[in-house]
Parts: sequence; structure tokens; C-alpha cells
Amino acid sequence: MKKNHKIEIEMLAKKCYDSATPKNEYYAKYNVKRGLRDIGGHGVLVGITDIAEVNAFRIVNGKEIPIEGELFYRGYNIKDLVKGIGASNHFGYEETLYLLLFGELPTREDFDDFLIRLSDYRELPPSFVRDILMMSPSNNIMNLMARSVLTLYSYDSYAEDISVPNVLRQCLQLTSIFPLLAVYGYQIFRHYATDCSLVIHPPKAEYSTAENFLYLLRTDGKFTSHEAKLLDTCLMLHMEHGGGNNSTFTTHMVTSTGTDTYSTIAASLGSLKGSRHGGANHKVVAMIEDLKKNITDWNDEEQIRNYLVDLLNKKAFDKAGLIYGMGHAVYSLSDPRAEILRKLAKTVSKDKGKQDEYNLYATVARLAPEVIAKERQIYKGVSPNIDFFSGYVYHLLDIPQELYTPLFAIARISGWSAHRIEELISGNKIIRPAYMSVLPHKKYVPIDER
Repeated sequence: MKKNHKIEIEMLAKKCYDSATPKNEYYAKYNVKRGLRDIGGHGVLVGITDIAEVNAFRIVNGKEIPIEGELFYRGYNIKDLVKGIGASNHFGYEETLYLLLFGELPTREDFDDFLIRLSDYRELPPSFVRDILMMSPSNNIMNLMARSVLTLYSYDSYAEDISVPNVLRQCLQLTSIFPLLAVYGYQIFRHYATDCSLVIHPPKAEYSTAENFLYLLRTDGKFTSHEAKLLDTCLMLHMEHGGGNNSTFTTHMVTSTGTDTYSTIAASLGSLKGSRHGGANHKVVAMIEDLKKNITDWNDEEQIRNYLVDLLNKKAFDKAGLIYGMGHAVYSLSDPRAEILRKLAKTVSKDKGKQDEYNLYATVARLAPEVIAKERQIYKGVSPNIDFFSGYVYHLLDIPQELYTPLFAIARISGWSAHRIEELISGNKIIRPAYMSVLPHKKYVPIDER
């Protein structure tokens, strides 16, 4: 942007600020649910789903009693799914995908057929890597994925068909190729940015989603079964979180307009990219790295506490006033996904000789809720969410930060797909919430008289 244009834009932007009415007081005055949530953090009900359930309290004698967080996929507790699948010799992401889409766990025969279908779909159109991904590399893989999804519309002869069978086919194809878009996009960006060798592995038919991701990412294609299982668990935990999270609500809202699958998934990717949603795990790792630079002793709780206070007071890191990875729109006492990842992170840290680093994360996780409760007015409990530990687990797996949020998308497209199909089947109206206007009425003045 030319310098004079930049100045002009800044002056025009000031007009935007000046014209914006301070609205915080209006939300309380008119009882408007900002963010579709009330002051206690409860979501405003806008729909019904039987795909997932998120619980943070119980009603006892008419009162809300906070409980340890619960997450159910199609009625199955996520902890039971992780434990049950973990005891088997197969990977859980694909089995859970089947569960989310079809509402039941597959038989062995159904599961084997499903894996073959996913494997058959795990390929990009001819020359897509060369003509689309390599022609316009991006340093933000989420943007590249969204652009690629929209481009794939042109390769689909039935792109506008929103019948359930066709949408299911489209969703399965996109789910299967998301790891390719993410990893290939990263490899191409890295090649152009650092002049390193460009290595593009074709996916292996016999590999799971987690195995293929690690195989595609690593130059030598090598990984351990323990690493693949760990990543598989991370994917399971990120797959679904009810219809109210921002990107899934985006899926419902855009689907309700009657638009195509590619436009819908691209919109969901744009939602997930934000640092207040899927981009938070990247922010957690960056925040902890900044913490390391600003304290002299990782075991000194007073130094850590002071840094956290500075974060909230916009004096540290990105000066946004946030401790990333802390708090959740629903959970208060705990996020069950974070609890699972915390245990996995502790085990892997020990195996990799990085216990000191894990202890630092654990200390921040313990102190941050205390600091937030003291420094801020809060209406429910605060605890570490899944983003706090997922970025650290990816770090332990030597996954570059550019792929943290794309990994979230690779998992969450399964939930988006289930919710898109649910909206197509049970929804029959466009989703259109309302905004209360506080706009004063004015009389038009001719341009030469202003």
C-alpha cells in the first residue's frame, strides 16, 4: 500500500471508530445476549441436535451445580471412546467419523468398507498440486485450505447438488483430502520461504488419517506407532463439540441458506482460523515461548504469576489482555478434552526428556485460573481448555506451528459434515438472528450544504 493511501485509510478508519456507538451498556439495558450468550455464559438456544452434548453443570433442586466437564459424541462419553478405541489395534479417528455421520458405531465389516471408501477418496485432482497449490503459496495454511476448497467446486460436476447422498459424498471426499491440502500447502510454503527441498509424498492407502499426516509431513516419512496413536487421539478430541461452537454454527447458518458444500466448508474454515477459536492453540505455544524469555526460573511461581498478571493487564506478549488456553464458553470446572491431553502430554514429555517444559505448562495451568479470578470479574469457573495442551502435544510431535490450526480443521470437518447433513435433513428455515438498532434517525442534508 502506498504511504499516502495508508494515511488516508487510517483517517477513514477513524471515522468508523467515531461513528460506532459504544454498545456495552445497551446489552445490559435491553437484555440483549451478546455473542448469543447470557451474562452467566449460557448459550442462547437456536437449534436442536443429537450429534454431540456438552455439559458443565447439573440442575439440583432448581439450582445449577457446576460439574467436571462432559462431552458426548452421539451419546458416547468421549473418555469412554478414547479409552475403548485406545485399547484396540486400530485408529480412532475413522471409527469416530463413522459414529458422528451415521449415529452408531460400525461393525467390523462396515468399518472395513468405510476405510476403503475414505482411502479411495484420498487423492487430489490431477495436477492440482502443481496448478493450484504451487502457483499461489500462502504463509497461512488455513487461507490456502479455504481457497483450495472453493477451487475444488470447479472439479465437481455435481457441485450444486445439495441432496443428502451427494453432500455425504462431498463431505467424505473433503474429509479425506484435508490432510493433503494442509501438509502440501505447508511443504510448498516452506520450500519457497526457505529454499529447502520440496518433498511431496503421495498418501498411502493402508495408512490412517493420523499416519498419513505424519508420513506426508516428514521428509523421510518415518514415525512411530506411538506418535501416530497420540495424534489420532488429538484428532478424536477435536472432531466435534456441539452445534454452538462458532465454526459449527457457521456450518449450520451457511447450510440453511441452501448453498453448496464447498462454500459452506470454506466459511467454516474462515471461522475456525480466528485466534479466539481454532487459532488459540498456536497462540498458547507462542505465549509460553514469550514467558520463557521473560522469566529467569521456570520453577519460580512468583515470576510466572507476575507474568500472567501482565498478560491480563496488556503489558506482555501480544498485549491483547488474554491468557490463551484458559477458559471456555461452556466448561467451568474442567474441559474433559484438556484433561485427557494433559495426561498424554505428561507421559510423552517424560519419554522425550522434557519434563521441565511440561511442569511449566502445568504450573501456568494451575496459576492462571487463580490470577484471572483475582484480576477479572467472572461469572463462572475458569480452567484450561483443549487449546492449552493441544499445541504443546503438537510441539512434542515436532509438528510446525503453521499446521496447528489446520490440524484442528482436519479433525473438525467431521463434525461440520455431520451438522451440515443434519441441517439439510431437519432444518427448513434460513437462520437469521436479529440485531437491535440503537440508531438515531436523521434528516438528509444536500451534499453542498454539509
